[in-house]
Amino acid sequence: MTISRRRLLQTSAFAALAPVIGGTGSLSVIDAASAQSAAKGAEWRHALSLFGEIKYPAEFKRFDYVNPEAPKGGTVRQIAIGTFDNFNIAVAGVKGNIAGAVGLIYESLTTGSLDEVSTEYGLLAEAVSHPEDYSWVSYRLRANAKWHDGKPVTPEDVIFSLESFKKYHPQYSAYYRHVVKAEKVGEREIKFTFDAPGNRELPQIVGQLTVLPKHWWEGTNASGAKRDIGSTTLEVPLGSAAYRIRDFVPGRSVSVERVKDYWGRDLNVNVGRNNFDELRYEYFRDGTVALEAFKGDQVDWRTENSAKNWATAYDFPAVAEKRVVLEEFLNRSSGIMQGFALNIRRDKFKDPRVRRALNYAFDFEEMNKQIFFGQYKRISSYFDGTELASSGLPEGKELEILETVRAEVPPEVFTKPYTNPVGGSAENVRGNLREALQLFKEAGYEVRDRKLVNAKTGAPFELELLGEDPSFERVMLFFKPSLERLGIGVSVRTIDATQYENRLRTWDFDIVVSSWPESLSPGNEQREFWGSQAADMAGSRNIVGIKNPAIDKLIDRVIFTKDRNDLVAATKALDRVLLWNNFVVPQWTYNKVRTARWDRFGRPPEPPKYGQSGFPAIWWYDADKAAKIGKRS
Repeated sequence: MTISRRRLLQTSAFAALAPVIGGTGSLSVIDAASAQSAAKGAEWRHALSLFGEIKYPAEFKRFDYVNPEAPKGGTVRQIAIGTFDNFNIAVAGVKGNIAGAVGLIYESLTTGSLDEVSTEYGLLAEAVSHPEDYSWVSYRLRANAKWHDGKPVTPEDVIFSLESFKKYHPQYSAYYRHVVKAEKVGEREIKFTFDAPGNRELPQIVGQLTVLPKHWWEGTNASGAKRDIGSTTLEVPLGSAAYRIRDFVPGRSVSVERVKDYWGRDLNVNVGRNNFDELRYEYFRDGTVALEAFKGDQVDWRTENSAKNWATAYDFPAVAEKRVVLEEFLNRSSGIMQGFALNIRRDKFKDPRVRRALNYAFDFEEMNKQIFFGQYKRISSYFDGTELASSGLPEGKELEILETVRAEVPPEVFTKPYTNPVGGSAENVRGNLREALQLFKEAGYEVRDRKLVNAKTGAPFELELLGEDPSFERVMLFFKPSLERLGIGVSVRTIDATQYENRLRTWDFDIVVSSWPESLSPGNEQREFWGSQAADMAGSRNIVGIKNPAIDKLIDRVIFTKDRNDLVAATKALDRVLLWNNFVVPQWTYNKVRTARWDRFGRPPEPPKYGQSGFPAIWWYDADKAAKIGKRS
């Protein structure tokens, strides 16, 4: 399961199957469907958990980690990097640059808690029902759920949203591709039928659906033109959530304001949340400029992703005076793979020995020392930082799973624990480069006139390191000399966000830096990360272009697990096979989130276990603190 549908539309990609719309909406239909559900053991529930562990009972008052007395008011200014030219999230995967704040104006059927793993509670929906075989799920909408124009949220809105995402958004089309039928079966009830039983994650995935207003999208704008859900737009859209768009400057800033008469303000899942009157996002094309804006009190909060900045850039008076607070929050909610992603759609990267050779050329230890101040550790798993990461040799249930694909995976899966080459010294670097050259030789390359060439054709081995973030150039430039010592022709190119996105969508690259956040309960999104069907779908997260039958089988094994122990074993098996195919050159990770803030805010005493800082959702504006540190610039 993806970490959250709110992480700006990071879900999955591919073919759409149009749902069937039906039903009459009569009370007798609701009663008949409910009776039928009960007869099959599919009782109505207030929450769903992947493996049945639900912390909060049906009548709970609030989540434990919020402050129910948190004051409402104030503004928080945050940083966004890049630009935006679109408010239509239905096409965010393939058209335009979506404004990050737009996700705050919409709601889903359910919402997750931040102190549980893979548990969802009703938001737009008041109840959910599914049979023991997970072959379908029904959601019943709350009677008082309303759009900001006062009209009720309806089953028709839900079905329209599913159809739109499956048709126009490649990532969501994969995420929901197993929903083969969506139908209205009652005045406020929608039933989703799946293509096969046994996928326990699908009911929750449906609950994460972002619901869009059908009547608004099928209406006309101020100019009288019909709106098009398949096109980008900067018309402010209609939402249903605690916030709505207040104002914006295209590509520069966007602000959302708290809706004073928000229909869901008293829901138990919302108590202590949505405390700021305004959330403002200032867009910067360059991270260095954004940092200076923070220092100048032009923004209030900053998440720092640069080890160098964290070590050197926060020595300014406001920090010494305690007006700016530096704080790290432990990340318990996710793992990650981040690396140089090799586009194996291109012939030069098809041989796994070539891909492994590039890893031997990467001296992480020296890079960590020189430019990261020793803060990072090398990633050695696609699920790094979680109990799902493989280690040692496979055994027990994991080995049993791997035996089913033994003939289709690298033999090292069974004989050698995966490790990255270790650099950091002249001796290690020389040994690693010798090993890299040997692997290139085995793959059909040789060095001629100090250039690495194809032994048969004489074509030089060249590659481009492509990026969109100027601050990441130093990483690529650090990697470049090592590659050149092997005789590889290397170019480093940084382009703007729009060009970069277009090149990714058309798979027009050699190597890019990419990352794949992983939740504690992986599932259907793995198909979009590594599955064969996603490899050729524009906008998918299968950046590498993996088409591997064994990996497809292992992904299915992850999806159809029966319990937590089975999930852990299946995920470790998948992890091990991904690693030994050498699809990426793993980079680094840090298990804390570095933050800096102007000290104007209050928060609950303990952050939620799986919510990192919980900012800004459960924080609030503290007028007394703000008065002590002075006015904003």
